[in-house]
Amino acid sequence: MPDIALALLNISKSFLIPSGKKIALDDVSLTINKGDCCIIAGENGSGKSVLMSIAAGLMNCDSGRVECSSRPGLVFQEAETQILGETPAEDVAFGPKNLGWKKDEIAAAVKQALEVTGLSEKSDFPARFLSGGEKRRLAVACMLAMKLPVIILDEPYANLDYSGVKQVNALVKKLKDEGKTVIILTHELEKCLALADHFVVLFRGKKVFDGSAEDGLKQNLEEWNIRNPLVSYKSVGELVW
Repeated sequence: MPDIALALLNISKSFLIPSGKKIALDDVSLTINKGDCCIIAGENGSGKSVLMSIAAGLMNCDSGRVECSSRPGLVFQEAETQILGETPAEDVAFGPKNLGWKKDEIAAAVKQALEVTGLSEKSDFPARFLSGGEKRRLAVACMLAMKLPVIILDEPYANLDYSGVKQVNALVKKLKDEGKTVIILTHELEKCLALADHFVVLFRGKKVFDGSAEDGLKQNLEEWNIRNPLVSYKSVGELVW
């Protein structure tokens, strides 16, 4: 049996709102294997970001539990909000420094993380001037420097042009090749579904599909307010930019 990277067991979460209580997640269970790329789809408000915030330890659930060997790293949709250093090198070093690593360990981790994400040549470039795709890669580099084995990308294609999308997808492929577990939260299936080893759909806080990309596309995705990309493409293999 494959090793499990992350298990979310019977997760429920609600929030108080002026009109009462909003249920964000309703008894959601999900298991993701090590080395897989899992794509979690759902319309805005479906619960996917809340679920992964709980997985990453940024939010508590009302009930249920999270099982993982190491805390996942979450890359926010607005990646620039995670940039703390003036340059990519400073930014990537921030986490290891806070963990109390030695200088030579930090330097080695920064060098490797920037190489993996293709940012070595911009290590001393002003981080605020990076492109959207580069900022997302920088956020991933920060997770890699801290040796986090599970990387969560929240709407990584938002506001990116074609080149930026291709940068993100190339990085996802590279992370998979190196044995990392990658979780992508998106509704833009045409840009990435061919990368998926595992496909999940959330709808109004419930898990409504859990299986392969091929089987997922046989479902009535429009019922869950997700556009079926096979309207414009012929097969799953074409669904990557």
